[in-house]
Amino acid sequence: MAATLVGGSLLSAFLQVAFDRLASPQVLDFFRARKLDQKLLRKLKWKLRSIDALADDADLQQFKNQRVKAWLADVKDALFEAEDLLDEIYEFSIHEVEAESQRTDNKVWNLNFPISSVSFFKNESEIETRMSQVLDDLDELANEGSRLGLKEASGVRVGIGVGSGSDSKVSQKSSSTSLLSESDDIYGRDDDKDIIFNWLTPDTDYGDKLLILSIVGMGGLGKTTLAQHVYHEPRLEGRFDIKAWVCVLDDFDVFKVTRTILEAITKSTDDSRNLEMVQGRLKEIMTGKRFFLVLDDVWNESLSKWEQVQKALDSGAHGSRILVTTRSKKVALSMRSEEHHLKELQEDYCWQLFAKHAFQNDTRQPNTDCKEIGMKIIERCKGLPLALKTMGSLLHNKSSVSEWKNVLKSEVWELEDSDVIPALALSYDHLPSHLKRCFAYCALFPKGYEFDRECLIQLWMAENFLQCHQHTKSLEEIGEQYFNDLLSRSSFQQSNRYKTCFLMHDLLNDLAKYVCEDICFRLGVDKAKGIPKTTRHFTFATNHVEYFDGFGSIHDVERLHTFMPTDWSWHCKMSIDDLLCKFKFLRVLSFSNCSNLTKVPDSLVNLKHLRSLDLSNTHIEKLPESTCSLYNLQILKLNNCPLIKELPSNLHELTNLRRLEFIDTELTKMPEHLGKLKNLQVLMSSFDVGKNREFSIQQLGQLDHHGRLSIGELQNIENPSDALAVDLKNKSHLAGLKLKWNRDQDPDDSLKERDVNVIENLQPSKNLEKLSISHYDGTKFPTWLGDHSLLNVVSLSLFQCKYCQCLPSLGHLPFLKDLTISGVDGVKAIHADFYGSNSCSFTSLETLMFSRMKGWEKWDCQAARSAFPRLQHLSIDYCSKLKEHLPVPILCFKTLYIRHCKQLLGYDGLVKMNGNWLTLFQVHNMEAWFVEWVGKMISHPSLEDLKVYSFPNMNISMSRHYDFLVTLTIHDSCDSLTTFPINFFPSLRSLYLRSCCNLQMILQVHAHDHLQDLTICECPQFESLPEQMHILLPSLEFLSIRDCPKVESFSDGCLPSNIKRMYLTNSSKLIASLKGSFGDNPSLETLFIGKLDAQSFPDEGFLPLSLTSLRIYDCQHLKKLDFKGLCHLSSLKELFLVNCPSLQCLPDEGLPKSISYLTISGNCPLLKHRCQQPRGEDWRKIAHVENLSIL
Repeated sequence: MAATLVGGSLLSAFLQVAFDRLASPQVLDFFRARKLDQKLLRKLKWKLRSIDALADDADLQQFKNQRVKAWLADVKDALFEAEDLLDEIYEFSIHEVEAESQRTDNKVWNLNFPISSVSFFKNESEIETRMSQVLDDLDELANEGSRLGLKEASGVRVGIGVGSGSDSKVSQKSSSTSLLSESDDIYGRDDDKDIIFNWLTPDTDYGDKLLILSIVGMGGLGKTTLAQHVYHEPRLEGRFDIKAWVCVLDDFDVFKVTRTILEAITKSTDDSRNLEMVQGRLKEIMTGKRFFLVLDDVWNESLSKWEQVQKALDSGAHGSRILVTTRSKKVALSMRSEEHHLKELQEDYCWQLFAKHAFQNDTRQPNTDCKEIGMKIIERCKGLPLALKTMGSLLHNKSSVSEWKNVLKSEVWELEDSDVIPALALSYDHLPSHLKRCFAYCALFPKGYEFDRECLIQLWMAENFLQCHQHTKSLEEIGEQYFNDLLSRSSFQQSNRYKTCFLMHDLLNDLAKYVCEDICFRLGVDKAKGIPKTTRHFTFATNHVEYFDGFGSIHDVERLHTFMPTDWSWHCKMSIDDLLCKFKFLRVLSFSNCSNLTKVPDSLVNLKHLRSLDLSNTHIEKLPESTCSLYNLQILKLNNCPLIKELPSNLHELTNLRRLEFIDTELTKMPEHLGKLKNLQVLMSSFDVGKNREFSIQQLGQLDHHGRLSIGELQNIENPSDALAVDLKNKSHLAGLKLKWNRDQDPDDSLKERDVNVIENLQPSKNLEKLSISHYDGTKFPTWLGDHSLLNVVSLSLFQCKYCQCLPSLGHLPFLKDLTISGVDGVKAIHADFYGSNSCSFTSLETLMFSRMKGWEKWDCQAARSAFPRLQHLSIDYCSKLKEHLPVPILCFKTLYIRHCKQLLGYDGLVKMNGNWLTLFQVHNMEAWFVEWVGKMISHPSLEDLKVYSFPNMNISMSRHYDFLVTLTIHDSCDSLTTFPINFFPSLRSLYLRSCCNLQMILQVHAHDHLQDLTICECPQFESLPEQMHILLPSLEFLSIRDCPKVESFSDGCLPSNIKRMYLTNSSKLIASLKGSFGDNPSLETLFIGKLDAQSFPDEGFLPLSLTSLRIYDCQHLKKLDFKGLCHLSSLKELFLVNCPSLQCLPDEGLPKSISYLTISGNCPLLKHRCQQPRGEDWRKIAHVENLSIL
């Protein structure tokens, strides 16, 4: 007896299409009208049913029997042949009816319709011949299936075709859960996460070394998920200058990987085709920056390739980190990285993860029997999180114990030699056939490919995967349900970067490829020697194939159904016209991002089966009128085509068109009669209202807009009633709307009144999520903005509405998260009306920005007491008259930005807070409320980094401890500060004190284990460093004392024991006191000496043997370098001589042979002359230096 296939076979979905065509009146009428042998149709139906009887068993056996897998590939090929033949008959019949209708109505034949496309068949006997061939193939395949031992299903579905049973129906049960948040979807990895976090933020600094850690483990263990949780860890905020996430492709191309890293950091596309140029740009960005880079899914085991990529990354600041995820220990070795091996989940965590997906929001305890069965299933998942999630999601839809038992007893668990994990194969096994085809189609995408939800649904639609027999839902709604069903089964996961994008786990991508590799081919990704002759869906990753030069060894190109790129810009080497002439049955065609497509070839019109055409991001100038004869076309995309100014006038003849996109394509004229297409969705980014009929705003009224829309030049509407014709109130699918005016001169009162009436008539749908109003010249905002008409708005922006006297009431908007108000000059005060009548207003607001409010003076504090419970980001900029107390609790903010508010802070004052750091600059407000405000900010436990600039009246209270502060900078501020007690800052790692005019001493009583960097600069009264620094500051590695002339010595003559870098400027007495201290120091590596009042330097034995870098600069009186003070420095590699005008020559004995970098720059005229190549008197002394710069 055949094994039970619960979900329905993949073949059933293919067969359903053929059965639907066989049952269509068009095909039946075609045969009757030509007196063709109708027995052929009946025989085809019988043969398809005989194949269907074996399909279930074959779907299971393919995972363990390669012969069955090959048989399935042959069957799919034959079914495609049948589908293509029946489609041709169907299309010809429809065309014939249309032609007859035009003749009957005495209409002129559409001359744009190509005659070649009418001639579907050479003659009628060709149809019977092709049909007979398909029957012979299916007959042989049915016999071969029996020979392979495939068993007929116990209950063969009857009816018109396989689709008449329950399997063909779309499940009416809605997705039981939305996309799981990452924070809820990780179990048993707390220890792993802590280990990686501690590696990223160590207590001690590792110096200049770039550190790499590889998370190593088999596929499905959750390496990427763990890395994502670490990447988004809130405690990392502010610790790195640059953070970037890069998904690395299987083929580790040095140029591609480097460019991908650059693009991830800049968040923009880089068109460079030169490795040196890309590395140069990346190095420039990285230099001196502390970065955290995640390289996900690395397979490269070549040391030399990695070293080439790493070149540009080595320029980052010390403390930079790279986190890698990989399945291979060899990858970690090639990158010379540390390793963290991820293990399988422990049993308790396995159950938690499984139960989360199996029972989801059900608060009841699971059935005892189900739990017992579930534990056994968990055992078989072998601790793999992906398998546990997939099985849990599968069983969520199965409520009976018997169904759980069937899953447990499935023979799929016995797979041993298959490339597919049994739990994933079992999950696929339980998919309904219509979902199997949609899932398998994703084999077209490379691993890590991020696809947009809507775009994938549109592809399914164009391939005719979406079946709706009851016609109660639109195709788009059916596609949405298919997608949600697969999402709920964990077939997809949300992108880490983009909210609307998704991707498949690598192992699920492998599974899709396994079941569909015969019909889906990815050029440049799949490793096959040639492209299989059975290929129907064809993509090419442009990161592998930038110059597309044809198909190589592909056979029967005309049989392709899909042709599209899956990445960035590409160039088609072969003639695009020749390429299109090769196709015959194409359903999906994309030339998106084709750099050399400037004209749409006439041969496009021959693609009579075409349903989706994407010409986005090309330089075509127009779409030919003949495009309007592609009567099957459902989707037309012309996004970002800057040279297109108008569309074909007969576009409304595309009666099947459901989606028209021309986002960022500035049309000067809209085609008429598009309103006749009742199913058409239009996505356009902007429309500018003109002064004549061709550009009137009424043109927008007939369109069903989706996505976002910007309507500009609204000042051109002369009759406000014209705005009603746009019917924005009923455009329920419009998510974003911008309303823009653009007058050259100030309006009179009549124009202001007209604008008020116009905007009242532009009331959007209640479903609107984002709204922007800019340069509106009315004297009041529309009533619909302040009432309950827009309760779903999430983002609202009001720009340059300078004649409005008061703000609308907005506090009642329950979902408003982002509010920007700029240039509303007439507003003098924000009163209670702004908040509305609710007891708590702005309940969801997270970001509030005010800018360039010229008249704003007061913000009512009393009315705001119960407002803004979730506010995280506040910005106030260029509000020069605002001077009252701010009514918001600042300590809950993540970011705060106040600048150019003269009355509030003083001229050019700045308060900037971001997460755990705070900057105060040129603040002069010392009112009691503001002093208290600042005091609370600097004492808050979340603050780690404080910078104070040009704030002389600032006072940091020394009566309390600042336990969490890690970095402190005081520059030209805190005039009252005379003593700085380090003990009050126990976590401080970096202290920078500059131009503190009254600072006299740094006090330290107890050992401080954290301070690493100490800088004291331009403090004229400073005279005393802490005593016993070598004992009390054991972690100090960097010390800089510049222009502090009263400092004459270390109190006990001893340097800190671990000091590595020291900068001493204008400290001649201090330097003189160090004689004997330097020479004994074993750790000092870098020394900068500046403004030294001496004629000779260094004295013999003054410098330590450990020194590797020495810089002498701005020494006006220095005449001689003493060889006796240099000759013993065997580790010295770098010597910099800068602005030493009296320095006459290098030592007669030369320089230490260890020096490999020598720079002579600035004002050193005598020395530069003597070091000229080749005749300079000192040239022989430096000729051996490997890296020499005389600037």
